[in-house]
Amino acid sequence: MPANVLLITPPFTQINTPYPATAYLKGFLNTRGISAHQADLGLEVSLALFSSAGLQLVFDAALGHAPIDDANMSRILAMKEAYLQTIDAVVKFLQGKDPTLAYAIVQRGYLPEAGRFEQAEGILASFGSNGLQDKAKFLASMYLEDIGDLISTCVDPHFGFSRYAEKLGRSANSYDELYKSLQAPLGLIDQLLIQLLEEKIALCRPKLVAISVPFPGNLFAALRCGQYLKQHHPTIKVAMGGGFANTELRSLQEKRVFDVVDFICLDDGEAPLEQLCLWIENKVGLHDLKRTYTLVGSELQYMNNNTCSDYKQAQTGIPDYSDLLLDKYISVLETANPMHSLWSDGRWNKLTMAHGCYWAKCTFCDISLDYIAKYEPLTAAMLCDSIEGIIAQTGNTGFHFVDEAAPPTLMRALAIEIIRRKLNISWWTNIRFEKSFTRDLCFLLKASGCIAVSGGLEVASDRLLALIDKGITVEQVVKVNKHFTEAGIMVHAYLMYGFPSETEQETIDSLEMVRQMFEAGIMQSAYWHLFTMTAHSPVGLQPEKYKVKRVGSGNGLFANNDLVHEDETGADHEKFAEGLRKALHNYMHHNCLDVPLYKWFEAKVPKTTIAANFVSNILNDELLPTAGENAKVVYAGYKVTMDIQSKSKKGNTWEIAVLNFYHKQGLLSIKLDKAQGEWLMQILPQLNISNPKIVSFKALKNNYEAAGLEDFELFWDNKPINTLYKAGLWVI
Repeated sequence: MPANVLLITPPFTQINTPYPATAYLKGFLNTRGISAHQADLGLEVSLALFSSAGLQLVFDAALGHAPIDDANMSRILAMKEAYLQTIDAVVKFLQGKDPTLAYAIVQRGYLPEAGRFEQAEGILASFGSNGLQDKAKFLASMYLEDIGDLISTCVDPHFGFSRYAEKLGRSANSYDELYKSLQAPLGLIDQLLIQLLEEKIALCRPKLVAISVPFPGNLFAALRCGQYLKQHHPTIKVAMGGGFANTELRSLQEKRVFDVVDFICLDDGEAPLEQLCLWIENKVGLHDLKRTYTLVGSELQYMNNNTCSDYKQAQTGIPDYSDLLLDKYISVLETANPMHSLWSDGRWNKLTMAHGCYWAKCTFCDISLDYIAKYEPLTAAMLCDSIEGIIAQTGNTGFHFVDEAAPPTLMRALAIEIIRRKLNISWWTNIRFEKSFTRDLCFLLKASGCIAVSGGLEVASDRLLALIDKGITVEQVVKVNKHFTEAGIMVHAYLMYGFPSETEQETIDSLEMVRQMFEAGIMQSAYWHLFTMTAHSPVGLQPEKYKVKRVGSGNGLFANNDLVHEDETGADHEKFAEGLRKALHNYMHHNCLDVPLYKWFEAKVPKTTIAANFVSNILNDELLPTAGENAKVVYAGYKVTMDIQSKSKKGNTWEIAVLNFYHKQGLLSIKLDKAQGEWLMQILPQLNISNPKIVSFKALKNNYEAAGLEDFELFWDNKPINTLYKAGLWVI
């Protein structure tokens, strides 16, 4: 099947779901009439490696290379036949094709067990006596991790499941080590990669191979692909782009990388890729290229044709997942962190609601770069068109919106459109914990299929949140987390330690805030990251403003993003790493919530200054916000019935209305004055979420008063009306 362009994702990114870059680019090329084929070589190399034939090669290569005193490697090598006998069945199980194998796996004794199983016993207990499939998936994942340990110890030190030679790619200011590694003979993984690449070349006969490098862990494999193509298919042009280039190679001066690639493109790939295709067809000149590095003679030049405009998001087409082996992705469950399991377990279709970030102010973030600073949202209708198109392609109804931070107003519009189109999907995304996420909005998001959100709490300190320019407070995060949790949406928090000027006291107080949120049940998952200063962030651009010093120039010829720095006013941040990790691991399992904070750390740490009831007081004191006049009122529930009943007391008789709201989890009945009940029954059809015109809160109030009824605020803000959010009546 010939194609002008071969789009490649090199090893290793994810083995449970396609990384979306090539699908986006293929969808765009479709709109331009340019034929393209795509391949996830990370998945295909993994399938070749984790098979009986591939594993035989692994064991053959490992023999004689295991450290003599490594009992774990000796154990794995001794059980070679058990691994060869089970590997194909385990991979098939993790692909979802043989779920009954779970019974054999969980009984233990079916899988050979090595060092990873010893480290995992505590996590196994968290599955309890239920969760058969998840427990089996976790055990099978540990089995693969044991094999991965064999590969990295005895066969290829660069191997990692979601990365390959990551150390070589991460902050590679100098190209020397990469260059040296490229001169070495092909290892086993390289051989499998090149064999698969050659098959794709024979199938497609492309004029251009475009390699997406989203992370440092993809870089070396990408360069290996380029090296092979330049040596064995010199007429094929090789281009490299993706997240790694966008952040690390913006000041590229290293010429040697062009021994293995012809072009390096930055930022949005659509226009640069189209210009390359036109250049290959001799329809434009070399200087017409867009955001592209290349060698002209012996000189490295950056071409950026300003007359060539980027495409609007509405013009880039629907992501096209064809060509990818969608039924062969491998779901793993390596951790008990519930949000991390979403990333590695199950196949998710990737989409973005908007290009860039609507906030774009966080001082640790690369907000000076276009992929964040250039904000351009899609419409809800366009997003749902893409959702429907991708479901038709893939048969999969799970979506991960990979936005920097999804805009609340667009999330609202998208949720309404999903419900109107009666789309049955599950989705999750990244957010800011901002006040726009009211209780009613969270219930609307849940009704549309939202299952989880992840957001940056960063440092749970109002001083540092202000320094980060996050635009939120700890109190606000508590309230928003409550709203999501009450709606049944899982909350994951990104946490940071070591931000410039962060003191020991602030680190401990931040941990106490997190502990209280887990204790209150308003946070279900979290992860601590050590602050990293990057070249394109406000902190990296103005370190003196944040009282840190850069160490060294950071100006290498190759990659330049992560910067070494000294924080003279802050704490010794590294000493907190293990204690924060252990505490969080226990909190996520609802363990040790009453253990004093100092017990998590080997070094002496200060006592927290946060009151023990800080979070609970916020939760108890929270008042529902007053709806603004322009807020929208929708009803997304089911059939409502009304009965008129007579009531008598002390000789007086009057009529009341009993309204019955049916919902998925039962029946909610409320009692109203007859006139109010009749008004509500009359207005509900107008509030139906399927109506093209949504009623504003002001219009609703006017309608109520026009009916001759009094005290709208008293009627609306108190029981029984304010219980109807459970049945689908929301002010958003």
